[in-house]
Amino acid sequence: MSLGETVLLTLRLPGTLPAAATRTLQADLRAAQAAGLDHRRAQKAFFAKFDAALDQASTGPRHFENEKMAEVLAGEIMMLEETGFVVQGFAILPNHAHLVLHLPARSGLALAKALDLLHQRTAAACRRLVRPKLPPEAPFWQPGWHDYPVADAAELARILAYVGGQPRQAGLSQRYQEWPYVDG
Repeated sequence: MSLGETVLLTLRLPGTLPAAATRTLQADLRAAQAAGLDHRRAQKAFFAKFDAALDQASTGPRHFENEKMAEVLAGEIMMLEETGFVVQGFAILPNHAHLVLHLPARSGLALAKALDLLHQRTAAACRRLVRPKLPPEAPFWQPGWHDYPVADAAELARILAYVGGQPRQAGLSQRYQEWPYVDG
């Protein structure tokens, strides 16, 4: 992420996508790129399939169904504002979260460092809430994240509408559609 850029990020819990599904998604992305599909279109197609697989949530933990854990994550997301990022929107779903972040041009912050700290702080706080269900050696987050740079204001508006509508799109209950962990 370069300075002055806005990005859509997806963080997920471990095991939320079977390894075979991840390999298939990556192979589809490589095939689209090899077929000459422009990079942005290939990334959009990849993200649509990736997010649909997460929304099905057929495997892995669903820690953020627990409101206290969702609250921890929401608080840490908002703390990114104190480090210089502008949180333009986010949605927390049972097994993953979407964030729309902007890093001002005059900031010296590194996205990777900020997200690593977000992972560490939420993992530590949430582990206390699920103890003893989650062994200390078990990862809380899937390493890394998916990022998609936002091209312009029109795309930003579409992405914020998408993030805000995620609970409904994912077929989650009315409780998720009304809960405070969607800000878009």
